[in-house]
Amino acid sequence: QVQLVESGGGLVQAGGSLTLSCAASGRTFSSYVLGWFRQAPGKEREFVAAITWTGGSTVYADSVKGRFTISRDNAKNTVYLQMNSLKPEDTAVYYCAVTGQSLLYGSTWHPRVTRGSFYDYWGQGTQVTVSS
Repeated sequence: QVQLVESGGGLVQAGGSLTLSCAASGRTFSSYVLGWFRQAPGKEREFVAAITWTGGSTVYADSVKGRFTISRDNAKNTVYLQMNSLKPEDTAVYYCAVTGQSLLYGSTWHPRVTRGSFYDYWGQGTQVTVSS
């Protein structure tokens, strides 16, 4: 069993920054992939970014590439999402999730990394609101 707890959400003006944290506990994570997803009101959940627990390889959705940075601190069992140049369209509930599946083959990510159905455990979410 894995427990995930997000924090760091809030209200920020467009152009501002926020850093989300996802603290993980429970089973060990040496082969895991941790992802961030978001869901805006009336919209489907969408993939934001993912990182391998070992090695720190990353992948991003095109909509956030260059603005968001995912990172992890293995000693603290925590994954971060640094969000810069925020836009109103980034407003959503942000969720972290973890999967034990191997989704990185060499330097190539499997398309499943973007699909929430392939993640085993989810946090409760944290609200991010970007005002214009």
